[in-house]
Amino acid sequence: MTESSERPTAPTTYQNPLVERYASAEMSRIFSPAFKFTTWRRLWIALAESEKELGLPIPDEAIASMREHLEEIDLDRAAELERRLRHDVMAHVHHFGEVAPEARAIIHLGATSAFVGDNTDLIQHREALLLVRRRLVSCIAALARFAREWRDLPTLGFTHFQPAQPTTVGKRATLWIQDLLLDLEEIEHRLATLRFRGVRGTTGTEASFLELFEGDHAKVRELNRRVAAKMGFDRLYPVTGQTYTRKSDYAYLATLAGIATSASKFANDVRLLQHLKEVEEPFEKEQIGSSAMAYKRNPMRSERINALARHVIALSLDPAMTAAAQWLERTLDDSANRRIAIPEAYLSIDATLLLMHNVADGLVVRPQVIRRHLEEELPFMATEAILMRAVKRGGDRQDLHERIRRHSVAAAERVKNEGGINDLGERILSDPAFGLSEADMAEALDPARYVGRAPQQVDAFLEEEVAPVLERYGTGEEAPELRA
Repeated sequence: MTESSERPTAPTTYQNPLVERYASAEMSRIFSPAFKFTTWRRLWIALAESEKELGLPIPDEAIASMREHLEEIDLDRAAELERRLRHDVMAHVHHFGEVAPEARAIIHLGATSAFVGDNTDLIQHREALLLVRRRLVSCIAALARFAREWRDLPTLGFTHFQPAQPTTVGKRATLWIQDLLLDLEEIEHRLATLRFRGVRGTTGTEASFLELFEGDHAKVRELNRRVAAKMGFDRLYPVTGQTYTRKSDYAYLATLAGIATSASKFANDVRLLQHLKEVEEPFEKEQIGSSAMAYKRNPMRSERINALARHVIALSLDPAMTAAAQWLERTLDDSANRRIAIPEAYLSIDATLLLMHNVADGLVVRPQVIRRHLEEELPFMATEAILMRAVKRGGDRQDLHERIRRHSVAAAERVKNEGGINDLGERILSDPAFGLSEADMAEALDPARYVGRAPQQVDAFLEEEVAPVLERYGTGEEAPELRA
């Protein structure tokens, strides 16, 4: 072997960055071949067990053999069989029969491919939604700590990204949390209403099972209930075609898209605040912000949140179009699309929420910068309070209003045309018509006067809305370290 051939080489096939760089091993496992095909086998075991319990002559050794060889899966052998049979499910039926020969005659008895395919998809939805829920709670907990710490720090509010009435840093964080709480409610609803397809047969009529049970409708209904229960479901779709309704996939991915909008809004806000140097995402000691500009501290994690969230939102269109395009009892134009769209949506939202937790847990606040920005704009916002104070001391409101208008225009011109500081407070203080002392002006320009009930809103929100969630689920904060 030559020296060059011993060197490690880069892969020559496409590597999915969601798996290689961004999503967690936990989420990748849910959509892995190992999870998928062992779930198929668990479904076949649950079907055989239930059929035996309801009177079909299925030998004990058949079920025992299936259980014993549950995880004995040779993907190369399954692929070889699929190339010959041109059918993925039947390839695995044959392969399972090879490793569990005592069960060969009864594996998949009465079932159609959708029995393993669709029910496994629903199980993957359930497991992935549970993990997404944990990620959500983790982000809520991190932002709740942040909101509590900065509950009363006044900061300039922005509407249209133009200076507006002050709020507090903590109050702003509650807006992010509230979006996540709404997402959590949606996740809880999806989990509570998630159904099992069951053993409905080729076109959903259960004809094959009615034949097996010699026309006993009650046993067919009980077969559905028992298989569902063994797989952890207490609800079934009351009717199906060959597949469960593809509207369900759309509902689940629309829920993920809703989470993506919340995460993206948060990330956009962080990017704006980092531009202002008021709040920054965490920055590692040896992190490089730019290959050319060494001084830069780019909000790269927030930008990545936006990028991944955008992909989740775009992917939600796939199941909507798939559901709309289904023909009668089913068509196969859903299969290839669902293999891509569903796993990628969950992997993308998993990566998004991992990043969001990392940013939320490490946000850096710059109080002095926040104070300076407030001081630059607060005199304009304080003019009404100054006017009322001067009128109470005997001043003429109309005259004082006109004086404030002229002083405000002059101060604004100084800021915009000369690049000077906002000296509106000094102009009013030096105008004898107002009769204000420096102490009066300092009190009028105290930022805490202008944040309304923001600190109290933070307290009430955390106590009444967030605390019950964290009590119900715990903090959920065992998010793994970011991979890239």
